[in-house]
Amino acid sequence: MSTGAVAAPDDVARPRRKRLSDRARAERRLAAMLVAPAAIVMIAVTAYPVVETLILSLQRADLRFPSANKFVGLDNYSAVLKAPVWWQDVGHTLIISVIAVSFQFVLGMLLALAMHRTLVARGLLRSIALVPYGIVAVVSAYSWDYAWGLDSGWIPKLLGLKSDPLSHPFGTYTAIIITEIWKNTPFMALLLLAGLALVSDELHEAAKVDGASAWQRFWRITVPLMKPAILVALLFRTLDEVRIFDVIYIFNQGANGTESISMLNYSTLLDRLNLGLGSAVSVLLFVLVAIIAFIFLKGFGAAAAPGGERA
Repeated sequence: MSTGAVAAPDDVARPRRKRLSDRARAERRLAAMLVAPAAIVMIAVTAYPVVETLILSLQRADLRFPSANKFVGLDNYSAVLKAPVWWQDVGHTLIISVIAVSFQFVLGMLLALAMHRTLVARGLLRSIALVPYGIVAVVSAYSWDYAWGLDSGWIPKLLGLKSDPLSHPFGTYTAIIITEIWKNTPFMALLLLAGLALVSDELHEAAKVDGASAWQRFWRITVPLMKPAILVALLFRTLDEVRIFDVIYIFNQGANGTESISMLNYSTLLDRLNLGLGSAVSVLLFVLVAIIAFIFLKGFGAAAAPGGERA
């Protein structure tokens, strides 16, 4: 048995990088000069608030007592993490986020399938479906606030309610979640519709010939091919819901156990004028958002990669 093996020569010449011409280098320099001003402004506008927030979060900075300002290190973070209100607001935020995003995903998928499969008035259906997302968030929140009002709203009259549904936690949670679902389901559907466009009709026809049911075709063909779009849609909407503020503020400013992390940040900064603690809450909210994004990308990103393998 021959043990000789063809070995790749070690001295195989690697292809040299193509040398740029003087004209190409001049064009790159010109492109850098044209882009540099905008890039510098964007970095400065983004970096300054971030750096200032980090600096303030390490100080005792209270506008009510400016003479008492001093460096306290991580004391602000310790105070926030030890406060029961922080963990309560994290719980409120996660409850709203999980329920709202779950309903948005299911309804968004149904809406995307309807917009993708309909043959009559497809453009009209898509235009009508996207109307809620085109409405300003504050206007949408005020509209639903009036709709849930005991005296001014049609929902209590429709349900025959005798008490204000926004006067207790269950009714307030329900109103906030329904408002978020109505407003943002079209955006979820739009992202999922882009994923449906990547699914080949030939695969469905072949599976149909093989005897696969509509549910089997959807679960075994459509969903696997849509995983990248599903990941993006769930990630975007989850991060937005975790930072929810406007709907809660307009409904009841966080009363009845619905205060979110953003509401806590707002009240600490603008009501209590405590820049140190407020900045610490901002940084912790940013860290929470980063952790959620990391979990999505690591936990679901592998399944969304081609072949279901981690890139």
